[in-house]
Amino acid sequence: MATKTIEAGVAMMKVLESWGVKHVYGYPGGSISSTMHALEVEQERIKYVQVRHEQVGALAAAGHAKATGEIGVTFGSAGPGAVNLLNGLYDAKEDNVPVLAIVGQVPSTNMNYDYFQEFPEIPMFSDVADYNRIVMTAESLPYVIDKAIREAYKNQGVSVVVIPNNLGFVEIEDIPFSSAQNTDRKPAPEPEATDEEVAHLLAMIKEAKRPVFHVGSGIKGNQDKLQKLAEKLQIPVVITGLAKGKVDDNFAGNMGTSNRAASKAADEIFGVADLVIALGANFPFANLVYRTHEFKFVQIDNDKAKFGRHHYLDYSIWSDSGKFLDKALEMSEQQPASPFYQAAVEDMQNWKEYLNKLMNKTDGALEYEQVYREINRIAEPDALFSVDVGDNIINSFRFLDMKREQKMTISALFATMGYGLPGAIAGQFAYPERQVFNIAGDGAFSMVMQDLLTLNKYNLPVINVITSNQFLSFIKSEQDDLTMNNFGVDLKDANFKQIAEAMGVHGIEVNEAKDLAAAFDEALATSKAGKPVLIDANITSKRGLPVEELQLEIEGDHFVEYVSAGYQETHGKRTLEEFFAEYDAQELKSLPYYFEKYGVTL
Repeated sequence: MATKTIEAGVAMMKVLESWGVKHVYGYPGGSISSTMHALEVEQERIKYVQVRHEQVGALAAAGHAKATGEIGVTFGSAGPGAVNLLNGLYDAKEDNVPVLAIVGQVPSTNMNYDYFQEFPEIPMFSDVADYNRIVMTAESLPYVIDKAIREAYKNQGVSVVVIPNNLGFVEIEDIPFSSAQNTDRKPAPEPEATDEEVAHLLAMIKEAKRPVFHVGSGIKGNQDKLQKLAEKLQIPVVITGLAKGKVDDNFAGNMGTSNRAASKAADEIFGVADLVIALGANFPFANLVYRTHEFKFVQIDNDKAKFGRHHYLDYSIWSDSGKFLDKALEMSEQQPASPFYQAAVEDMQNWKEYLNKLMNKTDGALEYEQVYREINRIAEPDALFSVDVGDNIINSFRFLDMKREQKMTISALFATMGYGLPGAIAGQFAYPERQVFNIAGDGAFSMVMQDLLTLNKYNLPVINVITSNQFLSFIKSEQDDLTMNNFGVDLKDANFKQIAEAMGVHGIEVNEAKDLAAAFDEALATSKAGKPVLIDANITSKRGLPVEELQLEIEGDHFVEYVSAGYQETHGKRTLEEFFAEYDAQELKSLPYYFEKYGVTL
C-alpha cells in the first residue's frame, strides 16, 4: 500500500486547526506563498483574514488572545513583512498573551546567496519571542508549529516560526503531527496561601492605619470575593488598568485606577497608604507611584518571578488570587466601620459626581465626556471595547461604565498607538454575536485607518468612535507640564467620515453636543444591520483634570493636599481650589476634607 502523503504546509494548517485556531491574520508576499496555498486548501476549516498591514495582523492576533485567552496567529513575508510584525508581537509579549507568528523566508535553495528579500530573521525576533525557530526540513514543519503553540501557551508569550518558502509545498508522510489533547486543556495547579501566611498578613493589616489593596488583572474572576474581603476588612481598592472591568465599577470601595490615567480618589488614597497589598498586579508605573512616600508593601501573586519587581518587599505570599481570598475570608473577622474607608468611599463618590456633571452637558461645543455618555448608553451588557493608546485610555478608565460581562482590551504595557482597530477586528471575529467598539483618537486611528477596508471586506459591524481634536493630546499634556513649548503635536485635520465612506464604511460626523445622541442612534442601527460604522466626533482640545499633580504630605497631626511644585512651575502659582476651578471642578473636595469629616487620625 502506498504511503499517504500531505503537503507540509497543509499539515501545518491541520495542526493549527487541532489547537482550535479559527482565524489567521496576515498579508501575502512572495516568500510566504506556500502558506497562502495551504490556507486556500484548508479555507473551509480555517479562515484567512486579509489585513492591509502586517502590524494590524499582529495586533489583531494579540487582541484575539487578550479577548479570548486563546492563541492568536499572524503571518508576514520575508524582510519588510517580518519587520512589520514586530509592533504587535511586542504588544503580545509585554501583555503576556499567547501569539504565534509564521514568518516567510526565501526558498532554502536560495538562502545564503544574498537573494532578494533574504533577511536574517531569527536574530530580529530573539528578544520578542520565547520560542524562535527556523524550519530546516519539510518533515519537521508541522512538528515545529505544534511545539511553538505549546511554548506560546506555556510562556504566555510569543512564538516565531520562520519557514523557507519551498518547504511548505513538499509532500511528506501524512501522520498525526499534533499533540493537542483535551486531557491537557485544564487549569494548571495553582499555589495556595497557607494559614500562617494569611494570619501574618491579617496581623499587618490590623497594625496599619491606612491599608489599601492594589489589584491587577490577576484577580481574574474573583471580584465577588475581593469585594467581600474589602468590605469585611474596610480596605479601599485601587486597580491597575488591566483590572478595569474585573472589579465592579459600581462597587463603592473601588477607587479606580491610579497615576495619570486615573481617578482623583485613587491617587489620593494611594498617596496616604501606610500598607499596600498588591494582589495580582504588575504595575508599570510603580517606580513613579510607589516612590511617593514610605509604606509597607505586601505582594500576593502566583508568579514568584514578579516578587520585588516594582518595590522592595515587606512580605510576599505565593498564591492564586482566588485561593488567597478564600482563606482570608475564612480567617478574618468583620471589622467595624473604618473612618479611613468611609472617607475613601465618599471621596470617590465626589469624583464620580464630578464626572457625571461633565458627561451630562447637552449643548455647546462637543467634548469627550459626552461621547462616553453615549457609548455607555448604547453599549450592550456584553459589549467588547478595544481602546487605543492616548487620551482615550485616561477617558475610558474614567468614564466607561463597565458591566460584568463586558470586556476591554488595550495595549497596556507596550502602549502602541494603532491598537484600537486591530483589537476590534479580532474581537468581532472572536465574538460575532457581540457588540464591538473601537475607541480611538485621530492620531492613533490614522496609523491604521486603512484597515477600515478589512471591516468592509468581511462585513464586521464594529462601531468606530474617533475622537478628533487635531492634537496628540496625551503628548501635548506632557509637553505642557515641561519647561518647553508645544512642538510636533499638532495634527493636520482629516474628515474621517469621508475617509470611512470612501472605504465602504458608513460615516457619521458630529460637531456639536446637541447632535451626539442622534449620531449614536444612527451608529447603533447601522451596526445592528450588520454593517460597520464610524463616528467622527470633532471634540474640543481641552485637557482632563491631571490628578497626578495632586500631592499629600503630613504636617503635624494631619494631611495637607496641594498642587505639585512642578505643575506650578510650568503653569503658574495656584491654590488647590484654583486648580480645581481650572478644570470646571469647583465641587471637588480634598481628601483631607473627608479625613476631617470622618475623624481620620494619623
